[in-house]
Amino acid sequence: MIEILSIIGLAALSYVLGSIPSSVWIGEALFEKDVREYGSGNAGATNTFRVLGTKAGTFVLMMDISKGLIAASLPWLLNFVDIYSVRFVNLQLLFGLLAVLGHVFPLFANFKGGKGIATLLGMVIGIHYVPALICIALFIVILFATKYVSLSSILATISFPLMLIFIFKPDEPLFVAFGISAAIMVVLTHQKNIKRLVAGNESKANIKLRRRNRREDA
Repeated sequence: MIEILSIIGLAALSYVLGSIPSSVWIGEALFEKDVREYGSGNAGATNTFRVLGTKAGTFVLMMDISKGLIAASLPWLLNFVDIYSVRFVNLQLLFGLLAVLGHVFPLFANFKGGKGIATLLGMVIGIHYVPALICIALFIVILFATKYVSLSSILATISFPLMLIFIFKPDEPLFVAFGISAAIMVVLTHQKNIKRLVAGNESKANIKLRRRNRREDA
C-alpha cells in the first residue's frame, strides 16, 4: 500500500512540476506580457525567444528541459524499485509523460501551455541520454543548415525511435513504443508548421542577423 501511494504521490508531483508555466510567469512578471497572446500563441521556449528575447527564451528553455529531466529522475527516490529493472524505466516514462502533460495543459495557467518538446527532451535525457544528445546535435545541424526550428524539431524527434530500433536496441519495449509515439505526437502538433514548410512560407530563425547585431554591439 505504501509503495502504491508513493508512486501516486510522485506521479502527481510530476504533473504539478510540468505545470510550472515559466514562460507565462516570466513574461507577466518582467515584461508585462502573456506570451500566449503573441507570436504562435504557445507558452513554450520557441515562442518566448520570439516574443521576449534571447535571455528569457534561454531561461525558459532550460526550465522546460529541467521539468522533464527531474520528473524522469523521481523513480530514484523509490528505494523499493530496482534501478536496473524494466519497472524503473516504466516509472521514468510515466513520470516524464505526466510532466509533459502538465506542460501542455498546465494547472497554473488555465491549461493552456506549450507543445512540450523541451520537456520531452529533458525526459529522454533522464532516461537514455546518449540518443538524446545525438538528437540535440542533429537539431542544431538542421537548424543551422535550414534555419527552420520546426523542421529541426520534427526530424530530430523522428530520428529518436529510429536510433532506438536500429542502433541502441533497448530491452524495454515501452521505451521504444514511447519513442514512436513521441515522433507521431510531434508530427501531429506541428501540422500547421508542416503545411507552411510545404508552401514555403514557414518563418526562419534569423541566426545571421543576431550574429551581426552582436558584432555591431561589440
